[in-house]
Amino acid sequence: MSAPTSLFQTHHDGTRYRDLNRNGRMDPFEDPRLSADERVADLVPRLSLREKAGLLFHSIISVPESGDLDGPLDRDYRTGIRELVGGRHVTHINVHQLPSAQATVRWVNEVQELAEQAPHGIPVTISTDPRHSFLENWGASFHAGFFSAWPEPIGLGAIGDPDVVREFARTARAEYAAVGIRAALHPTLDLATEPRWPRQYSTFGQDAGLVRRLAAAYIDGFEGPRLGPGSVACMAKHFPGGGPQLDGEDPHFPYGREQVYPGGMFDYHLEPFRAVIDRGVSAMMLYYGMPVGLVLDGEPVEPVGFAFSRQIVTGLLRERLGFTGVVSTDWGLVTGSQIGDRSLPARAWGVEHLSALDRARRILDAGCDQFGGEDDPSLVIRLVESGAVDESRIDESVARVLRVKFELGLFDDPYVTSEGVDSVGTPPLRALGHSAQARATTLLVNAAPPGAARIPLQEGLRVYSEDVDARAIVRAGLSPVADVGDADVAIVRLDAPFEPRDDYMLESSFHAGSLEFASDVVERVERIAVDAPVILAVQLDRPAILTPLMASVASLVAVYGASDDALLDALTGKILPEGKLPFQLPRDAGQVIRSHPDVPGDVLDPLFDAGAGGKDT
Repeated sequence: MSAPTSLFQTHHDGTRYRDLNRNGRMDPFEDPRLSADERVADLVPRLSLREKAGLLFHSIISVPESGDLDGPLDRDYRTGIRELVGGRHVTHINVHQLPSAQATVRWVNEVQELAEQAPHGIPVTISTDPRHSFLENWGASFHAGFFSAWPEPIGLGAIGDPDVVREFARTARAEYAAVGIRAALHPTLDLATEPRWPRQYSTFGQDAGLVRRLAAAYIDGFEGPRLGPGSVACMAKHFPGGGPQLDGEDPHFPYGREQVYPGGMFDYHLEPFRAVIDRGVSAMMLYYGMPVGLVLDGEPVEPVGFAFSRQIVTGLLRERLGFTGVVSTDWGLVTGSQIGDRSLPARAWGVEHLSALDRARRILDAGCDQFGGEDDPSLVIRLVESGAVDESRIDESVARVLRVKFELGLFDDPYVTSEGVDSVGTPPLRALGHSAQARATTLLVNAAPPGAARIPLQEGLRVYSEDVDARAIVRAGLSPVADVGDADVAIVRLDAPFEPRDDYMLESSFHAGSLEFASDVVERVERIAVDAPVILAVQLDRPAILTPLMASVASLVAVYGASDDALLDALTGKILPEGKLPFQLPRDAGQVIRSHPDVPGDVLDPLFDAGAGGKDT
């Protein structure tokens, strides 16, 4: 479909502007020749309290398979898109399921048409969690689907090259913008200092210096030199740094709410955030975690979730670090979530006893601008009308949020055209992602003495694999065989181990708990190794304890989101594997338990240290 243009005119100097034509003239906030600050100053006083409250909510929904605004969704959401945008004036929508590029464009344009029916026609900012990799976790990230597929961010950290990260970010920006996504709920700047923590795959690793450099390149690629009509606005997360969780548990869930700093490394975890603040990132997301025993500037920090803490949001982020952009909570701090018979309580750690209204008040008092994953602006309306929160406080947040919309050019033209989908997931972009997948591969052990399993593999070798597609083996110039006894080499692909859990909604997607492989997995590799030398490729979404497997392995590589073709290109040397381990691999579980969760590289005598790997291994 073509982008609707009925409300958009072209000025005599060639600039585009939106002429609502409701009062026979163009109001200042509609004039693109004015600065964003001038337009914000004109619009804020015009808004009703209902419109202001809607701007402070960042809600979730999926795109129907058909792309129709009223089409059936993949799951039941508390509030539909018509009510969110048309009834509650919510103008920030975090999309989950996307069926196709064409359907997404159609839906986005219909959402923008709906938004224009409101009194001031505030355009909708469409946002997304990461969706250019392999892992599917609709609470945190999505499979690439019709976009180009790259390694997980931890794989970009393994490559460690800011130019590769910048190239990825430019690619993702172009693909997002082509389908109407104008805000990225990333990058994740947390540090992978606790080996058991489930979210390490979305980080760049344990080294704050490296993460600083890659973070700046990431913002370069998505936002450009300054936020503008060609940008995708980034929301860096999770301030002041996720990762140092007690026992490595995730604070999406009640048992993982405590964040601890026994090694005294709180400031170390701030380093990547300082870099993006200096770089001018447009928004920041606070973490769920509840700090325990943390002292900041000589004062104990209240053990509540970071978004409820004025010490963290106003004192640290705003005043000490000088951040002037939008501050959002993580998703679901005020109300719980329910899908079918599965539920997840509100992540109101430390203030669970408060009502939803009082939680909202604490978040505003702390200094936050947006309520992530929430959909009830009446909470803000009630707080203002009762006198609990002054409307001038709401205006501060509204101004910050609107400024980003103006800078992105959404007020001047929020639509996308169907022609743009031709630039999404093109062969050249997929080739860039494929190359990065292979380059991130980390060669940890290379067969010695040299033999069939030595990397790079020689053309024509007979390969046995239960895990790699035989067609990919042929494309790599190798010969697949059905019987391991006939093979020159066997390739085994394993995912890093975790403890399956499914008591809470989302829990099954978060790979937590033990890093040790089950005995049947170890026995399977041992059986294969009897008949052929084994090349083991382990997908590391977090560290794994590989010690029991080492006696059976001739060569060992780590991957971080890679297709079979990308893995084989690395194994055959068509694309050199240049990744370095972005975190330590412990030798045993006891080492993990004894380490400090906030300290990078705190596992003593690891099996492989951070930085290990390379073609000469």
